[in-house]
Amino acid sequence: MLKKNNIASFLMVSVLSISLTTHAVAADTYKLDSMHTAVVWHISHFGFSNPSGKFMNIDGTLTLDEKNPAASKVNVTIPIATIDSGIAKLDEHLKTKDFFDVATFPTATFASDTVEITGKDTAIVHGTLTLRGMSKPVALSVKLNQMGPNMMKKPTAGFSATTTIKRSDFGMTTYLPALGDEVKLDIESEANMEPASK
Repeated sequence: MLKKNNIASFLMVSVLSISLTTHAVAADTYKLDSMHTAVVWHISHFGFSNPSGKFMNIDGTLTLDEKNPAASKVNVTIPIATIDSGIAKLDEHLKTKDFFDVATFPTATFASDTVEITGKDTAIVHGTLTLRGMSKPVALSVKLNQMGPNMMKKPTAGFSATTTIKRSDFGMTTYLPALGDEVKLDIESEANMEPASK
């Protein structure tokens, strides 16, 4: 027969195991839909206007825990060479060492650390942005737009997010301070649920 202490230990381990199993089942993995995900940037052009551009073909995964949203995670990779301002000569300049130095640093990444729930469908996602080989903390204000099947009947989650970063934090100082230091980022994303592993 099990002694009282052994029984208590057994029950505690059993409860923890059930809890961890339930938590694992509750979390689903989604893959970003590269056709419906974009990062749009805006910057002050010498104070006269605020032109914008975007990055596409973004890759990433989202672990979405509906029962415990604060435990959700996101990891994203942005191919910097996809930058598109609508002006080919400007795009080529932005890829040089003056700005993104694409030849040396072809990608930027964002990895979440914590998720701070702020409302029924809003949160602040705290994480680390790595750009030009430099890593800095960034907080995204995120809104869950909708969850449900898309046109192809795939379970889908759609999000909008915003943040503002300083390009000088990542070693981009060309034309400062005339060309704006602060860069506003607007993110639109759809992610499709990955099939459960067998």
